[in-house]
Amino acid sequence: MTLAISAELHKKIRKHPEIKWSEVARQAIEHKAAITETEKDPWRKYALKHALEDWDEADELIEY
Repeated sequence: MTLAISAELHKKIRKHPEIKWSEVARQAIEHKAAITETEKDPWRKYALKHALEDWDEADELIEY
């Protein structure tokens, strides 16, 4: 995979060769993918909808 970054960011990255930037990118991608999957979870959508209406019921659903 190739990532496009600005010249300014590239300069900052080059100052820290001790950091495995590919690992940083991999972890960020995994995190974003997990959040995206969670957001699509129908039970989570249901709980969030009801949290706005009545927090107690949504809280019970999340605990379940």
